[in-house]
Amino acid sequence: MGYIQQAYKGLYDIWRYLVGVVIVFFSWQLVGMIPLLAMLAMKIFGDSSVNMPTDIPQMIDILGSNLFLFLMLLSFVFGLIGVFISSKVLHKQSITRLTTVREKIDWKRFWFIFILWGVVSSSFVLIDYYMTPEDYELNFKLQPFLILAAIAILLIPLQTSFEEYFFRGYLMQGLGVLFKNKWLPLLITSVGFGLMHIANPEVDKLGPVIMVYYIGTGLFLGIITLMDDGLELALGFHAANNLFTALLVTADWTAFQTDSVLKDLSDPSEMGLVEIFVPVFVVFPILIFILTKKYKWTNWKDKLLGPVIEPPKEDYKILE
Repeated sequence: MGYIQQAYKGLYDIWRYLVGVVIVFFSWQLVGMIPLLAMLAMKIFGDSSVNMPTDIPQMIDILGSNLFLFLMLLSFVFGLIGVFISSKVLHKQSITRLTTVREKIDWKRFWFIFILWGVVSSSFVLIDYYMTPEDYELNFKLQPFLILAAIAILLIPLQTSFEEYFFRGYLMQGLGVLFKNKWLPLLITSVGFGLMHIANPEVDKLGPVIMVYYIGTGLFLGIITLMDDGLELALGFHAANNLFTALLVTADWTAFQTDSVLKDLSDPSEMGLVEIFVPVFVVFPILIFILTKKYKWTNWKDKLLGPVIEPPKEDYKILE
């Protein structure tokens, strides 16, 4: 049985998924944002010279980059809790079954791609720094960096885990039950993942073309989830991508503005299509090829495009 069919191991009525999505958004966007909004309110009402912020850079100016990062990431932790509560309470589905078809979560898969992508993505940055040093500024300050490292190592994996468990896990399974196929959930969750980033400062600076990268990344993560019958690889890749980026390089026009080692000074409007299209159409296919060889993936058509067939009731025992 494939990953989407894990949904049939629990309660899978569509109304449960609708209620679950409401719980997740309430946890993430309402409860999760209270600490950030409360801190901003304290700063604004405590200092008459502080104006109401209208974008992320202004929030960072008021709170400082590390405090803002902590509070922003904290909202995703509440979202992750919302996903787990929905899965356990509404669907009687364990975290393991939401994660993988395997009996246990395969952490070797997680760490393999985490280390692989951490090394590769960091190498890209360092090579670019070597080739165009004028585009970078050394931004390293020990104390702020150590605070950043503590926040990032603790919370960024939880932030990325929320996005994976919600999009590639909860929604992918729920949409699979609804549409009875795999390609539509893959497409919808990839586009939805991309649209979630539409408010990021990068979109304003780079234009709508950056959505190719976000949607393409969602598609890549969805493909490796369906082919591998689990979230382990997607969880590892996403955690490495965000964590190493936050620690290594920042820019004034990105969502992650941190006290990182380097600061990118290049003009984002001059960023070529290469930086957007190469990861999606070259790097990600190479990674898929490597993973295919390592994990011996086969039966691509059925795993990505095939039907989602409900098994006989006696095949699956609902967890109490």
